[in-house]
This record gives sequence, structure tokens and C-alpha cells, in this order.
Amino acid sequence: MNDDDLPTVLPTLLPRLWRFALRLTQNQHDAEDLVQRACVRALERRSQLQPGTSTLSWLFSIVHSTWMNELRARSIRSRGSMDWQDEEIEQFADPAGRNPELDLLHRQVIDAVEALPEAQRVVMVLVAIEGLSYREAAEVLDVPIGTVMSRLSRARLTIGQKFSVQAPAAVRKGESL
Repeated sequence: MNDDDLPTVLPTLLPRLWRFALRLTQNQHDAEDLVQRACVRALERRSQLQPGTSTLSWLFSIVHSTWMNELRARSIRSRGSMDWQDEEIEQFADPAGRNPELDLLHRQVIDAVEALPEAQRVVMVLVAIEGLSYREAAEVLDVPIGTVMSRLSRARLTIGQKFSVQAPAAVRKGESL
């Protein structure tokens, strides 16, 4: 793909960019603003898209760096003002959802991912949800591939621990009941 194709391809990638932005920001309005700013930045700098580079990875990288810049700016602004938070995104029941237990499990998994530290959550979203390779995620985040692997391992371990069922102490020690 060359930089002239970006305006044609970009609309097809918006849902994935928005999902990624929503997971980064954890706020619908911030995610919408973030995607808009990232798209403008991508279109302005489309000549920087290198041949052979995944357009999606390049766009994820722009979304991520734009968000990091926003967080730094907010940190500076908040030093002189009061903090405020947007209301939580309204949750609506899925009328097609026929299995409340599965819906609850999905919500618990999403909550577990959202509770991860920022660095682990971003890697988990890029690799496990968006399907990027470790190398692509490393490029998006501008970190070594080993860092991506380490963060993903810690994230998976943390989530796994939240869902592991502890056996009674007698069973763990090898005693009979």
C-alpha cells in the first residue's frame, strides 16, 4: 500500500481503531476524540508510512502515541485544577444474549483486562484482541519484543489468577478428606 491509498483504507479500519482507543481511554468520548485526532495525524503524515509496514500497526502506533501525549498533557493540566471523571459508559443488555452466565463471564474477563496496569493492558489488547504479532505490537509501542512478551505473560498470569479456583487446603496439602 502506498500513502495515496490511506484515505480509501482508513474507513475500513475505523472500528478496530475505535475499539483500541476505547480500551486505552476507558471512556467513549475520549476514544472518539482520540480516533479523530489520530486519523487527522495519520492523514497529515501519510508520507511517513513506509512500504511493507502494516497500515493497521502504523495506525495503532499513532493512536497509542497520541493517547500518551494526551495523558502527559492532562497530568500537567491537573496540577492546577480539580480532577473530574466522565460517567461510566452505559451498559445495555444484549437482547440476543441467551446465556446470562456467559455474559457475566465476558464482563468479568473485560473487567480483569481493564484492571491490568496500563502497559500490560495495552499489550493484551494489541495481541489478544486485535491479533497483532508480538513484533507488530513492539513496533506500535516502540519497545523491544521481549518487553511485549514479558508484559503479555504477566497480564495473562494476573488474569489467570483472578479466575483460578482454589482447592480446599486439605486437598492442596495432599491430605484426604
